[in-house]
Amino acid sequence: MKLKIIILFFLVSLKSFGQKQVEVFFDFNKDFPNPTSILEINEWIANNKNIEITKLLGYCDSIDTKDYNKKLALRRIENVQILLDKSGLKFNKDLEKIAFGKDFKQSRVQAENRKVTVFYNEPLLLPVESELTKKIKSSKVGELITLPNIYFFNNSARIVPKSQPTLIDLRCAMEENPKLKIEIQGHICCQTFGDKNDVSTARARAIYNYLLRSKIDRKRMTFKGYGTTRPIHPIPEKNEQEENENRRVEILIVEK
Repeated sequence: MKLKIIILFFLVSLKSFGQKQVEVFFDFNKDFPNPTSILEINEWIANNKNIEITKLLGYCDSIDTKDYNKKLALRRIENVQILLDKSGLKFNKDLEKIAFGKDFKQSRVQAENRKVTVFYNEPLLLPVESELTKKIKSSKVGELITLPNIYFFNNSARIVPKSQPTLIDLRCAMEENPKLKIEIQGHICCQTFGDKNDVSTARARAIYNYLLRSKIDRKRMTFKGYGTTRPIHPIPEKNEQEENENRRVEILIVEK
């Protein structure tokens, strides 16, 4: 059997039953983590300041007596706890500490048995609401909301991939507000002779079709193209910014 190179694996993070764990290793008959493990755990601590420690399990190799090894495993647990506590990490009020000594399934590589396993929970990250989601949530019936960062390929209704985050925000808002009904409104810029190819309607329909493919009920949506009839800035526009602001997709809040 090919021996593992232990020095490269002093800390291993794993998911286990909704928790994560990290392993701290010790030299033979020592109760304080070895220098390599100290460097690794300090780096781990720096990247995990908001975790909560829930359990500490101590282990030893198969050398020496059962009682001696259990006491050594307990000292290892205590020293790891002190190290984590001095680093400012939080401990669960029901912190569990168990010293196994050598009464566990031992690895053939003795260095792998001299360890403390630290179990911890990471804080739940609450989803951050986008500005679009906030606007839709606080909107009133009759209000118009411009969909930010919606882009199309030139003179077409093909949505540019970088528009995806806004589409996802809109879909989520529709899912989270089942009573919400909207009209999707398309507008174009620059054309002094109107929307000859009805691109504005095609673009509004593209947003509608995206929501439809995302299982949003068609009864909650309509779409309409307004061409150049509702510009924010007079046409022809003075600069690219005015063009971009005229070339837009909006949603009208129809019902909430």
